[in-house]
Amino acid sequence: MNKQRPKHLALHQIKLPLSGIVSILHRASGLLLFCALPLLLLMLQYSLRSIETYTSLMDMLAHPLLKLMLLGLVWAFLHHFCAGLRYLAIDVHLARNLAQSRNSSKAVVAVSLALTILMGVKLW
Repeated sequence: MNKQRPKHLALHQIKLPLSGIVSILHRASGLLLFCALPLLLLMLQYSLRSIETYTSLMDMLAHPLLKLMLLGLVWAFLHHFCAGLRYLAIDVHLARNLAQSRNSSKAVVAVSLALTILMGVKLW
């Protein structure tokens, strides 16, 4: 009764639950924020150096492509923050069962997207 096991795992056929997707996005958003940190620090330096560098930075940030990139960074921050709060709640046993875990992952996605849309409206 030997079962024929697949030799290669087909990753595109795996159906992850929403909490698994939230976990992967939490890691991806953390990596994105870490990689964007030098750029954000450079922008902070330009904004604080002088009025000339501040106005040149504001002129650069008026470009729609840079606004879209900033919106992506805002989403990464908000998703990472909300998912981090979810994991803290799980660690202190506030989400004890599967239904609470699923609801908290739905709340992370909804809150982070809603806040990103709100910040996007203010950004544009």
